[in-house]
Amino acid sequence: MLTLCNSNPLSLLQTTFPSKNTITTPNNKFYTLKMAADFDRATELKQFDQTKAGVKGLLDAGINQIPRIFIHPPETLSDLKPTSKSPSSSPPVLVPTIDLAALHSPDNRSSIVDHIRDAASTFGFFQIINHGVPQKVLDDILDSIRAFHELPAEAKSSYYRRDVETGVSYLSNIDLFKAKAASWRDTLQIGLGPMAAASENIPAICRKAVAEWAKETERLGYLLEELLCEGLGLRSERLKEATYGEGRMMVGHYYPYCPQPDLTVGIKSHTDPGVLTVLLQDHIGGLQIRHGGGWVDVEPVPGALVINIGDLLQFWLQIASNDVYKSVEHRVLANGKPEARVSVAVFYNPRIRDNLYGPFPELISQDTPAVYQQFTYADYITRFFNKELDGKSLPNHYRV
Repeated sequence: MLTLCNSNPLSLLQTTFPSKNTITTPNNKFYTLKMAADFDRATELKQFDQTKAGVKGLLDAGINQIPRIFIHPPETLSDLKPTSKSPSSSPPVLVPTIDLAALHSPDNRSSIVDHIRDAASTFGFFQIINHGVPQKVLDDILDSIRAFHELPAEAKSSYYRRDVETGVSYLSNIDLFKAKAASWRDTLQIGLGPMAAASENIPAICRKAVAEWAKETERLGYLLEELLCEGLGLRSERLKEATYGEGRMMVGHYYPYCPQPDLTVGIKSHTDPGVLTVLLQDHIGGLQIRHGGGWVDVEPVPGALVINIGDLLQFWLQIASNDVYKSVEHRVLANGKPEARVSVAVFYNPRIRDNLYGPFPELISQDTPAVYQQFTYADYITRFFNKELDGKSLPNHYRV
């Protein structure tokens, strides 16, 4: 039995569940959720958080059922399979993969910009290959994030906190105390810019890899901003001049084996609150996007980076009632495979939190009025973190 910080992960596991209901999971397994009069959700959340060991700690303690705090409601669990509504005879829907190899040829650049615009407006997601980030940098950051999460609990506990004052935070579920149910993942967060976390605050096991990853994703972020601006006929430097993507936060997610993946998720459906996200995923899979009335897998492509449009880019680069670039709901399924899934994302956000942000003036006219009102990023991000991850309700709050 494992005891950490005076809390026992096994004490969180109960044989009864928080509500009376019978559900059928996508694998046609039946679970009866029984009323447990002694279920104190707030206390169990606190006990779990105080272990400072995350979901990895639960597995290390030997559990074979997930604690009640991780069990999601039937309306979430009944929707866990890809459900893109293309006819059965049609080829599966695939998230576009765009090759940037010929980007520096003027003729080819125009074609690449068109492909990016189409993908960003149709899917809100796309993958890029030949993006210039060396394969060694990709391998090293994935390996080092995995290595951190697989350290003994006592070696990680000093980093466990729910604030990022040091620029570094290890935790499980950023919305743990606000969500209806916790998700099966742990996360290492590291500030990359403009005020990057001090090197000595970054865990030694991933310090060098993070430095290289930060350098490469800063360059790539500016390049992607240029291409997205060009797709709307704006000057390439428009986003960079506005410092809209200079705030950069990295998250290293760890999705260990889940003994009951039909009862929980890795990350609940949500949209990203920032400008742009660059994601590196390993070979395990599990990321899905909402498209065409259902869910589509974002299949891992060797050497590729996944790009998705954030809420703020949808706000700024919009025309009339049509959101040209779409911020799309996405989620990660709980990992039922023996090998842990690892992904590393960089979120690009505005540098100045108290500035007023809204649609770019050059995109607004009498014929194409603003769809969103102006707001400060501070207000937006406060609202985001004061609620659970829950689809796209927050962007709709700012509609005119």
